[in-house]
Amino acid sequence: MNPQTFIFIGNSGCGKGTQAKFLEEYIRKEDNKKRDVFYLETGVRFREFIKEDNYTAKLSAECYSKKERQPDFLAIWIVHEVMIRKFTGEEHLMVDGVSRSILEAQSFDTALSFYGRKVNVIYPKVSEDWSRKHLLARGRVDDSAEGIEIRLKWFQTDVAPAIEYYRNNPKYNFVEVDGEQGKEQVHADILKKLILF
Repeated sequence: MNPQTFIFIGNSGCGKGTQAKFLEEYIRKEDNKKRDVFYLETGVRFREFIKEDNYTAKLSAECYSKKERQPDFLAIWIVHEVMIRKFTGEEHLMVDGVSRSILEAQSFDTALSFYGRKVNVIYPKVSEDWSRKHLLARGRVDDSAEGIEIRLKWFQTDVAPAIEYYRNNPKYNFVEVDGEQGKEQVHADILKKLILF
């Protein structure tokens, strides 16, 4: 098996992280070369970054506390800085949280082209009501009712155009599945539509 690349995109609470973990387990079992998996989750990196002691991190922390979306330039830098420093090209690449805007999608597209990666984009589609219910059930600090509504609005204004960018770009295998099924069925549906390059 060649090194594979997967981008998970969708509304908050759609199960991207769960499905990425399922797929990671599947790929590890199927890969007879036992390649490592480079798992890039931008939310984790941002939470680390805002603890740093510099001007940009302080402004980013203010955005975070006000529940504002981080600016595109910073999200793009966060992703590419990690890739440049740590990605060897031999791993399977699993990306969760990219892209949250069309600018992020276009920028990440240049990186994927540079690295010569063919990509499956996986979109577990869920309704806003489904997202609300599952985000509230998680009980995380940043999953307040107000914060959830802000993220649902971002999805419509910012993430949805990025999804359409991937859907309509022939360079990507776009995998849309019903995310409101049981998680095992969602995983099975993803596997049916994947192309392993």
